Amino acid sequence: MLYKALKSQWSALLWSIIILVLCNIKMPPSEGPGFFFAGFDKMVHLGFFYILTVLLFYGKISFQHSYQFRSLTIFKIIGINVLLGGGIELLQWKVFTYRSAEWWDFSCDLIGCLMGVVSYILLHLSNYNDQKV
Repeated sequence: MLYKALKSQWSALLWSIIILVLCNIKMPPSEGPGFFFAGFDKMVHLGFFYILTVLLFYGKISFQHSYQFRSLTIFKIIGINVLLGGGIELLQWKVFTYRSAEWWDFSCDLIGCLMGVVSYILLHLSNYNDQKV
């Protein structure tokens, strides 16, 4: 059972590893406040965790072979995102000291996660309403 659950989450696991690596590698020095514009780093965090949330929902739907709406699933996915986002910031603070741990990065991680949750809920409600017609 655990093997099947992990197998259905292969894309989310791979994306989590990519996030972990990209958030902890040493970046070349940039001129100015960001690579492209001020706040680019925050947009990257938001996008990383939005995609992770969508992949986690996709894996859950694939595993259960249904598009069932459960609050427990949402809380688990939010918890996974909190653990990964917080873990990355802790690693940047204590291990990869050439990177800076910031509350704003963690906040953007959570905002990206919540955007994914809202997307899932809206898609679910749309699918639910289409089935009733």
